[in-house]
Amino acid sequence: MALNLIKLCVGCDGIDDLSHWIAATLAEKKRRGLDPLHIHRTRMMPKRVDEIVPGGSLYWVIKGQIRAREAILELRAVKDAAGVPHCDIVLSGELVEVEARPYRPFQGWRYLDAEVAPRDLRSEAVADLPVEFLRELAGLGLL
Repeated sequence: MALNLIKLCVGCDGIDDLSHWIAATLAEKKRRGLDPLHIHRTRMMPKRVDEIVPGGSLYWVIKGQIRAREAILELRAVKDAAGVPHCDIVLSGELVEVEARPYRPFQGWRYLDAEVAPRDLRSEAVADLPVEFLRELAGLGLL
């Protein structure tokens, strides 16, 4: 089983918001003649790259809940304009909704073992529920 990463999606109101942002970013890159890849830049390169690629995903925490995942295609070591090393996480651009699960705030990214990662959603009805309601259901142990 592949190792995953988990990251906060700051400023995002929901899965649709994240999906629209990804689509707009890819469209802008395409318009400018750039590779239409969804890339998320982070400060630290994971040390366990071989366990993440291939097969790992980046799980997005939205408003205190793990809500979606996106396949990680590649992890690239890059430097910014000042020469500071970073990691570009190259993502599929396709979100897969997962069972909502509460997750506390943190900085950067964290490893997420496949055994404890939320399962992909099977029911479209749950995906459309408000975040507050999903938190309440999760708190009651119903999700």
